[in-house]
Amino acid sequence: MLGDASQPIQSARPLGEAQAGDLTFIETERHLAALLNSPASAALVPASVGADLAPGKVLIQSADPLMHFAQIVLHLRGAPPERAAFIHPRAMIDPSVRLGPGASIAAGATVEAGVVIGARVYLAAGVVVGRDCRLGDDVQLHPNVVLYPRTILGNRVIIHAGSVIGADGFGYRLQGGRHVKVPQLGHVEIGDDVEIGACTTIDRGTFGATSIGAGTKIDNLVQIGHNCRIGRHNLLVSQLGIAGSSSTGDYVVLAGQVGVTDHVHIGDRTIIGAKAGVTKDIPPDQRMLGAPATPEREQKRILMSVERLPEMRQQLRRIIKHLGLDESDGATEAA
Repeated sequence: MLGDASQPIQSARPLGEAQAGDLTFIETERHLAALLNSPASAALVPASVGADLAPGKVLIQSADPLMHFAQIVLHLRGAPPERAAFIHPRAMIDPSVRLGPGASIAAGATVEAGVVIGARVYLAAGVVVGRDCRLGDDVQLHPNVVLYPRTILGNRVIIHAGSVIGADGFGYRLQGGRHVKVPQLGHVEIGDDVEIGACTTIDRGTFGATSIGAGTKIDNLVQIGHNCRIGRHNLLVSQLGIAGSSSTGDYVVLAGQVGVTDHVHIGDRTIIGAKAGVTKDIPPDQRMLGAPATPEREQKRILMSVERLPEMRQQLRRIIKHLGLDESDGATEAA
């Protein structure tokens, strides 16, 4: 600690909300100016920030200010009470269901025949677990989550409100002038420690499994098509869509509103920037932007050129005028 260790702290608040007597935090030196202008009395800061950079503040140097600040907030607010195991009388549970110890099932939840539920699972109000699903230990399904039949969840999976896992994939064949549905006979498998945001949909495989690798985190409003195979520890950000039979390696990051066409593979540790369109396989360790997705450096050059187009157009007009040419000549020849 740097500064007056006897300084009383009343609360912990983010930088924009902190007042005198509060503890706040910054993650990088880029926010030093905002910290200096803040009335906060103390701050968690990176190890590189010394007392000379923030005079008058009590500083606590940290290797990870954000996570340490979160721990302090939890301590000050008090840990949430542990959820007592309960089965609400208005929950509909088939007699064949196998319930692990400590399971909690809220009013209005439905658990169909053949389901196996692990220890300390929590099913909130309105959850539907279809027949023959298997849920590992410490799974949390928030209100109105739907698991279609034969969905498999690993341990410590969290699925937020309104998400649908295992709906039919979007598969049709044009026959006799009509779109005829291809039977969707597979299921979904989700690995350990996966978290899925609200209103996300993951379609079942056509014959086998659509799979989500262990440790992957999926944001709200994400669509993953049938037969996709998502690797371990991916980050999939809101409003992206992955078409059927595509796959990712491990530690892949897909930013918001990315679109991935069908039957492509994205290699390990690749990062795809927001609103990019992936139309072909991408090897490992790439950074891609744009639609279609191209290497980051190339896409930045393209964007810089686009920004200069008005200036380049004026330069071209001056050249045409200097040469005594008619501006419409080039258009006529091109036609």
